[in-house]
Parts: sequence; C-alpha cells; structure tokens
Amino acid sequence: MAIRFSFKHFLFNAFRELFLYHHSSLEFRAKLFATVIAADDHASECEFDLVKEAGLSIYHEEDRSDTLVLTTREMVDKVLKNNGLDIDALIEDIIKDLKSVPRYALKIDLSLLEPVLACQDDPDITAYQQNILRLFSELRSEYEAKIKS
Repeated sequence: MAIRFSFKHFLFNAFRELFLYHHSSLEFRAKLFATVIAADDHASECEFDLVKEAGLSIYHEEDRSDTLVLTTREMVDKVLKNNGLDIDALIEDIIKDLKSVPRYALKIDLSLLEPVLACQDDPDITAYQQNILRLFSELRSEYEAKIKS
C-alpha cells in the first residue's frame, strides 16, 4: 500500500502540470508555506502535518492535500540544500506571481500559515517567520486593493 501511495504521488508531483487542475495555484500556496517553513534550518514533520491539515481545509481532497505537502516539501528541501533556491528567491517568485495573477492575493491566508510558528522553539526563528507573515499580509492588502480597482 505504501509503495502504491509513493509511486502515485511521485507521478503526481513529477507531472502535476498535466494531472492537476489549477496546479499553479497549488504551487503558489506551496511557495507561501515553504517560505515560512524554510526559515528554520531544521524543519520537522510538525510543519508538514500542518500543511496537510491546511490542504484538507482548502481542497477537501486527500490527493490535492498530499500534493500540496509534497510540493512544499520539495521547495523546502531545495532551500535547505542550497539547490538553486533560497527564501529571497521564493519571495521574489511570490511577488512575480502576484503581479501576473493579482487574485492570488486572496490565497494568502494567514490563519493557515500562522500555526506553522507553533512548531518552533527558537524565538529568533519565530521572529523571522513573523516578519515573513507580516510581508505576506502587506502583499495581500496591496494586491487585494488592485483587484478591487
């Protein structure tokens, strides 16, 4: 059963652009979660369990929620392994996505991102994560105003 799950999700992850409806929206959300999680060099399963819960509340589908977790985990791993991605690049990608699709601002849901901070014991990392969330809040407000006008 575990091998079937792993293979299925490996294929979903590798070909998510083909198999998933609104894959770019899911990737945008994964970037938000990854930015907050990657602020901690020692991300634990606690954070990814919260991403899974958030995915279930957003999509109401186990498969999409699992894909959100896998995509987030992939981005966090790239940041932590210095594999061509860092937090600044993730933030730049988020801003670029917002410029091209301003309605993505509505996908910045701090009530889903804030619980990730509870997994952290280090006050310095928590402060860094709070600053990231503050930036996301400002971006949401800025781009929400553009949607309304």
